[in-house]
Amino acid sequence: MKRLFKNLTFQVLTAIAVGVLVGLFWPDFGKQMKPVGDTFINAVKMVIAPIIFLTIVLGIAKMGDMKKVGKVGGKAFIYFEIVTTLALVIGLIVVNVLKPGAGLDFDKLEKGDVSQYTSEEGGKIDWIEFVTHIVPSNMVDAFAKGDILQVLFFSILFGVGLTALGNSGKIIIEFFEKLLNVFFKIVGYIMKAAPLGAFGAMAFTIGNYGLESLVPLGKLMISVYTTMFFFVFIVLNVICKMYGFSLWKYLKFIKEEILIVLGTSSSESVLPRMMNKMEKFGCSKSVVGLVIPTGYSFNLDGTSIYLSMAVVFLAQVFGIDLTLTQQLTIIAVLMLTSKGAAAVTGGGFIVLASTLTAMQVIPVEGLALLLGVDRFMSEARAIVNLIGNGIATIVVSKSENEFDEGKSEEAIQAMYENRKIAV
Repeated sequence: MKRLFKNLTFQVLTAIAVGVLVGLFWPDFGKQMKPVGDTFINAVKMVIAPIIFLTIVLGIAKMGDMKKVGKVGGKAFIYFEIVTTLALVIGLIVVNVLKPGAGLDFDKLEKGDVSQYTSEEGGKIDWIEFVTHIVPSNMVDAFAKGDILQVLFFSILFGVGLTALGNSGKIIIEFFEKLLNVFFKIVGYIMKAAPLGAFGAMAFTIGNYGLESLVPLGKLMISVYTTMFFFVFIVLNVICKMYGFSLWKYLKFIKEEILIVLGTSSSESVLPRMMNKMEKFGCSKSVVGLVIPTGYSFNLDGTSIYLSMAVVFLAQVFGIDLTLTQQLTIIAVLMLTSKGAAAVTGGGFIVLASTLTAMQVIPVEGLALLLGVDRFMSEARAIVNLIGNGIATIVVSKSENEFDEGKSEEAIQAMYENRKIAV
């Protein structure tokens, strides 16, 4: 029994359940728990930038061959584009079959304030600004803001420069390895507070939005969750089988990370831990360092599913019958806009606003319907994004012969024997 109480999975599940109850029966108190969840997320974000930097630099430096670095990056981007496009298509198919928006009266439904996303500045993405933003004007500022894309860009340059030093750069590599171990120790300390973070976030969500807000748009939520379930257990499962590993064993291996994301609605809350776990699962440090951080910006399977379904859902609410050409246009637009808002606050709504603006068929004001239930669907998006990025890392590792089968089997065996795996 004592061992059970010390188990992180049990602690997080209990915290989520208590958070739901607090939000339901004491909503005012639940709303006040927001700082608890936010503080946990901030604590994780505090170490994300340095861990990404150190992992990428060490991965490139140890890989040595710049052609190989480019090959790994190229494979990752091709995989990202294929799978996210597939997610968009599946989302469109399911929302057309289930029609969750049919029969809903826009004027009678509760609406939220989305003016910040539908304004002239918020409702579009400046592509020139997005591309130039990737290159930081100030290295320190990029780390201070935790801008993943900028940190990623600088880390790759630093890794290439360090590799060019040859033997004279070994002392820096050794120092970085020790420094990375320190940061993972810090992550270990922070994760002890994961149950508190999950409790705070869940209590606030239920207390602030209330389960009654889900009833009018319940069919949309069920459709989104069903689609994501299908995507993970059919589409991603097929990919796993193609590359010779078990989806179930992988999901069981990252169950604690999934639960933390469920509680906090943020896949960033487990980014450092996920990078270390993928190494424990058998992926090489160099592949993990390149694929995981990049995937957090460009391989958003769950977000892609939600975005495609949300656009057609709004069309159904307004009684707009989208043609096949218009729906194919949705896929084309979302393939671009979903990447463009990867690192932008409120990115999901900005993507939807920019997509609706580009199509000029569906009223942008329709986004107000989604605000109340968006928080409840963000858990599903974040979990699918997390699962998808881990699978992408394994796939790229295996395709590059950078996957240690023996290490993977040992990690899985330790998991089944309930032996502790250092993360």
